[in-house]
Amino acid sequence: MSVKKVPLIWQIGIGFVLGIGAGIVFGDKVKYVEPLGQIFLALLKMLIVPLVFSSLVVGAASIGDPRDLGRIGIKTIVLYLLTTAVAIVIGLVLGNLIQPGVGLTLSGSTSAFKAPEAPNIMNVILGLFPSNPVKAAADGVMLQIIVFALFLGISAVLAGEKGKPVIAFFDSLAETMYKLTGIVMKVAPYGVFSLIAVTVSKYGLSVLAPFAKVIGAVYLGCALHALLVYSGLIMVFVKKSPMWFFKGVREPALTAFVTRSSSATLPITMRTAQENLGVSEKVSSFVLPLGATINMDGTALYQGICALFVAQAYGLPLTMGAQMSIVLTATLASIGTAGVPGAGLIMLTLVLTAVGLPLEGAALVAGIDAVLDMARTCINVVGDSCVTAVVASTEGEKL
Repeated sequence: MSVKKVPLIWQIGIGFVLGIGAGIVFGDKVKYVEPLGQIFLALLKMLIVPLVFSSLVVGAASIGDPRDLGRIGIKTIVLYLLTTAVAIVIGLVLGNLIQPGVGLTLSGSTSAFKAPEAPNIMNVILGLFPSNPVKAAADGVMLQIIVFALFLGISAVLAGEKGKPVIAFFDSLAETMYKLTGIVMKVAPYGVFSLIAVTVSKYGLSVLAPFAKVIGAVYLGCALHALLVYSGLIMVFVKKSPMWFFKGVREPALTAFVTRSSSATLPITMRTAQENLGVSEKVSSFVLPLGATINMDGTALYQGICALFVAQAYGLPLTMGAQMSIVLTATLASIGTAGVPGAGLIMLTLVLTAVGLPLEGAALVAGIDAVLDMARTCINVVGDSCVTAVVASTEGEKL
């Protein structure tokens, strides 16, 4: 009698639950399994540059006409920026309604965080173009990798017959990387177990209690954004049930929740977009890498709630103009924020500086940042998949 194989998503879920239990029961002793999680993260990061680069070259080549590529690019960027702005507004509304900082007196020494300079549009544009694409790949500068891959893919098409071997090579490399992603995912349940066990052991229930309202507000905001914005986009543009969509993105959503990195989750997001949602490789290979770099819905929502949390805790009122400044600053900052764990906290220092709030607030929020990072990264990745499905549908693809 054959034993039915347990689906990967269930294996990951079991690892997740067991990891929570292990973190609570064994505490610091789970450090002995920490290398498993670090190896899993390293394997995921190993996939990013070759997978994204090869997929984008093939995707740009398959689109062919630069005008089509430009049309898809405009749709993608507009959708990403709009959903990010809406997410910040949801965060600000919840922050005003729930008032997570009221009644909590924050105190602490001077913040250890240094606020980065506000994003300059010209610098953002100049930063898109790599002077050394090899260095960009080595450093993992995703926007520069994306731009070079698009230029290479289009040039291969324009080269005609002589460009076909280049396209064939990258097509073969992309397929090989998809297979390698499948191999890496076989260790995902163990990696998830390790990562969540270590997280629970480090950030136990004691650190959550004083900040329960801000944690609840962020998680509620992420849930509302997914249920209202993503469900609405899927129903209006894709003409599908939201349940179909959320079922299709379970795997990358859970992986993002645990790894806290949209970039590390990217190989899984690309695979499930094609296999579960039915998005073509030419659309997913362009929209998803771009989303992992510039789409930060969950992070932006967190900025709105945490900025109000800090203001309320310090008894500093934020005018409507200051709150609109948060929307603008966080939207622009999201473009250049890396899709790695903890990047949202650095982004928060920028937002706090923009509206004149003390950076000490960011230092204290850092105590629960890992817990908040899980929810916001999960929403970032789900948002990437949602926009990918919407763009594919508007391009005439049947999902």
